[in-house]
Amino acid sequence: MGEPVPVSRARRKFAGGRARLARPGYALRMTDPAAVLLCYCSCPDAASAQALAEALVGERLAACVNRLPGVHSTYRWQGRVAHDSEELLLIKTTAARFDALKARLLELHPYELPELIAVPAQRGHTTYLDWVRDATGEAPQDC
Repeated sequence: MGEPVPVSRARRKFAGGRARLARPGYALRMTDPAAVLLCYCSCPDAASAQALAEALVGERLAACVNRLPGVHSTYRWQGRVAHDSEELLLIKTTAARFDALKARLLELHPYELPELIAVPAQRGHTTYLDWVRDATGEAPQDC
């Protein structure tokens, strides 16, 4: 199989189509529906974090949600610097499920302006990335 192709070269090689990257363990472009995303979302407390996690996984919008308690946030809100203790969610999903995940999160989240940031998985354990796709209904058709 040879040496893995760096992501930047692989992306150029497959630009413009839905083709999968040729090398195991390499991520797909964020615009590819099967690309795996890691999304960050902060919650005010454990109860809202758990409710969001259960809804997103239960509805197959996410394969897994990790809850990290004890996050201390400093941010600017309505002209002031604010400080809060929060719980951070690390949400694993696919690009194809992101819009539905976003809509559901905005519907359920208690904040006026919820944090939701998606970062593409550039590389990873191929079997795990395939599991994320399968758990969200986005199993790869052809690799």
